[in-house]
Amino acid sequence: MTEGGKTARSDLWGGAGWVVLGLVIVLGALRMDRFESMGAQLYTMPGFVPGLIGGFVALLGLVLMLRGWLRQRAEEPAKDAPPIEPLLNRRIVITTLLSLLYAGLLLGRAPFWLVTALFVAAFVALFAPAEHTPARRLIVSVAAGVLTSAVVTLVFEQIFLVRLP
Repeated sequence: MTEGGKTARSDLWGGAGWVVLGLVIVLGALRMDRFESMGAQLYTMPGFVPGLIGGFVALLGLVLMLRGWLRQRAEEPAKDAPPIEPLLNRRIVITTLLSLLYAGLLLGRAPFWLVTALFVAAFVALFAPAEHTPARRLIVSVAAGVLTSAVVTLVFEQIFLVRLP
């Protein structure tokens, strides 16, 4: 299989993963309290924006799958094809572990602003370009963590009036 064939297959699998994730988000959004008894309108319900985002994630996953399927049909598979890269690579495993640590273990047990700053800083530090010096990695990751945490906290608490854990 050519380099494009590897891309086609990874687009199919990756797209399927995004579709599943998007549908899980939509289902979670639909299960959220709608506050209808309080007179809430559709666009003010807590699950509205996550539901839209989940729907778009699923839709874009379908587009990715379609692109991979079309590429795969257009190519003839080579008999001496190199092996396909594993579905779970290092970056996916690190992202999953960081996300589970953040959402499953730390969120709600420590102040939101602190947990979010640490999560973003760790994420940026781990995925910074290899050519960055350790000092630059540290400065950029801490700045990104602090700024992201501050902006998210202010927007949700002051604009959306949502109390964060």
